[in-house]
Amino acid sequence: MMASELQKLTKKNRGFYVKMRILHKGRQPEKGLFFKYYQWILWFSLTLYFLTSFFITNKPIPLSKTHVFGSRFSLASRVLFESVNKTSQQPKLKNPVTFKDLKIYIYDLPSEYNENWLSNKRCSNHLFASEVAIHRALLNSYDFRTFDPNEADFFFVPVYVSCNFSTVNGFPDIGHARSLLFSAIQLVSSNYPFWNRSQGSDHVFVASHDYGACFHAMEDRAVDNGIPEFLKNSIILQTFGVNYKHPCQDVENVLIPPYISPESIKKTLEKAPLTGNRDIMVFFRGKMEVHPKNVSGKFYSKRVRTEIWRRYKGDKRFYLQRHRFAGYQSEIVRSVFCLCPLGWAPWSPRLVESVALGCVPVIIADGIRLPFRSVVNWAEISLTVAERDVGRLGHILEHVAATNLSAIQKNLWDPTVKRALLFNDHMQEGDATWQVLTSLYNKLNRSYRRRSRVWNQ
Repeated sequence: MMASELQKLTKKNRGFYVKMRILHKGRQPEKGLFFKYYQWILWFSLTLYFLTSFFITNKPIPLSKTHVFGSRFSLASRVLFESVNKTSQQPKLKNPVTFKDLKIYIYDLPSEYNENWLSNKRCSNHLFASEVAIHRALLNSYDFRTFDPNEADFFFVPVYVSCNFSTVNGFPDIGHARSLLFSAIQLVSSNYPFWNRSQGSDHVFVASHDYGACFHAMEDRAVDNGIPEFLKNSIILQTFGVNYKHPCQDVENVLIPPYISPESIKKTLEKAPLTGNRDIMVFFRGKMEVHPKNVSGKFYSKRVRTEIWRRYKGDKRFYLQRHRFAGYQSEIVRSVFCLCPLGWAPWSPRLVESVALGCVPVIIADGIRLPFRSVVNWAEISLTVAERDVGRLGHILEHVAATNLSAIQKNLWDPTVKRALLFNDHMQEGDATWQVLTSLYNKLNRSYRRRSRVWNQ
């Protein structure tokens, strides 16, 4: 029992003692048999009430499950877990029947693999921060998390590789990702038996970068590097996905959305609701790559963004901005269509922001694979325009606005759609982490524990 719980129990017992003293005060020792019987019943009832109340409201984790396999590695995850839980008390989620007692074990790695990076606040809020958000949500998922690795279906390895920001341009520098992940695998494989028995096939990592587990922002370099051999047998939660064969998705993977802060979405919608006035027809704010050294625009976005700027910068229907603006979400919630062209990679955080703020995403990224398609019907809430058809963009959007825009918006504004693409510190039923667990449940054939059950039958 924790020290704080002992103090609570001591205070409650002291309060109980005071109450009993008040009951006894002034009473004469010589009382009838009936009064003594009544006194005993009252004492017994109060004792039962306070003890029952204590055990109902204080449910400590069994000690037998708090220190499985040691751990000098427990401090980092415990600190992160406790810091997250200081903010609010959320109701527990029940493990649904469809998950059939799915259990996740979280390795308690030293703080240099995760918690230390949180000293920079950007680490938990930028577009690659799903690695932090998923870790936090799993730490708080009491009905899915297990403290006993022997009963786990999957093992989550919490390594933050996107929080090393370049001092030159401020962008995430992931050059250290491979060595950091390799070090973490060496640690868990030498201190735990679970990696070696399955060769990592039931171990889960997050690679929320431009080209996933290839760990590079430039496609040619990412392809040349490939996925590290030590990760090729594991499950990768990644933002990168395409509908064709690509070396950077040649691994068992779950496609996840980029991270957008639910708090920022909530604040924006408090000022301007989904169904409010939308006075901007077509919106885009971001890098357009119009530069003397890149006249053709081929170096970035396959020339798509450059073409959008050249064709529509003077068009009153299009609100195009090339410079950063911290309050850009207030522009999205005023817009009917939000352009989501590819950048370095096909995916973009604009996909999630547009959906969450009720602006119809216009996806311009040939072959892109979109997350959680079993619950998010992208064909009913977005438009897909081929890269070669950017020149016809104005005509296409005018046609949609005149025909089926209201039907698309009705589907888009369904709250379950927004929920499925947002990560919360405390997982909610149907949110992005919930969808991750659903996807993992569909991969239970990789669980060593489940396979062992079959072998032993």
